[in-house]
Amino acid sequence: MGRAAALWAAVYGAFGLACALHGTPLFHDGDIRGAAALDWFVVAVGAVAALVCGVVVRHGLRPTLRVLLWVLCGLTGIAAFSLLMDVITLMVGQGLDSPVATANRSLAAAGAFLLAATARADRRPTTGATAPPPSPAPGPVQRAACAGTVAFLPYAAMKLVWVSGGTFAGIGYEEMIATSERNGASGIWLTLESWGLDVTVLLAALGTFLLWGLVRPWGQVFPCWTLFLHGRRVPRWLPLTPALIGAATLAPYGLLGLGYCTLASVGVMTMRQGDAPSSQDALLMGWIGMVAFAGYGVALTVATRSYWLRTRPVDRPPVHTE
Repeated sequence: MGRAAALWAAVYGAFGLACALHGTPLFHDGDIRGAAALDWFVVAVGAVAALVCGVVVRHGLRPTLRVLLWVLCGLTGIAAFSLLMDVITLMVGQGLDSPVATANRSLAAAGAFLLAATARADRRPTTGATAPPPSPAPGPVQRAACAGTVAFLPYAAMKLVWVSGGTFAGIGYEEMIATSERNGASGIWLTLESWGLDVTVLLAALGTFLLWGLVRPWGQVFPCWTLFLHGRRVPRWLPLTPALIGAATLAPYGLLGLGYCTLASVGVMTMRQGDAPSSQDALLMGWIGMVAFAGYGVALTVATRSYWLRTRPVDRPPVHTE
């Protein structure tokens, strides 16, 4: 794992260096472009990670190196922020704001995984370890999942009002379609909207299914699942991969958004009007959206941690023979 992380670090540093010399910004979020000088941050992270991983490969994992690996993991995690939004954009056939920025987020996410795995390389279970039997999460975790599910209900209701031809926060169906077209919505997105199906509501339903799969055994969440697996268990990495990406994206995004809405509500900041008819309408939609993202993101974080701990392989006790 250390060699794989060192190889990634070399590729990531070279990628950042090429973009820095070319003047291509690697950090891009909607209409906001990061300064090209930030590309040197990627170069620095790649160079330090290559050095640290090289030392780990040569001399083994030491406490100081472990701390450095976790710091680098955190930095790459920050660089990978909003990768989930890019994945959703690609799923519905929309164009990316910046393919280079998406490539940077993808590489950073891969690096976060490799660096974390390297930092925990000496804590892996023995070859005799087995997965524990499926078990539900503790009561507080399940209540968090309930709260995360309920947080999405106002958001889903708002979207369904629009696609069903109603008006909410000064926006009707025609205005919503015009905004979607102006923002580059794909034909798939617009077709589903015309059928009364909002893509974000469908994704919220999938996210809720994932959330409950983390707190309840999969056979209880989706009984027909057992027919596809033929008695086999769901691989541990299968739900953990989207759960980790979703938690790392939606929780900070929603919490920061709630902070912004709070400051706008008390008059400290001015809410950007965007495509809404007024700032007050934008603030109302902002509250509904951020409550959904923050509530679900925090619940997903709690459920992911619980699932991670409950499904960790455990050492089998030795079998003694007479």
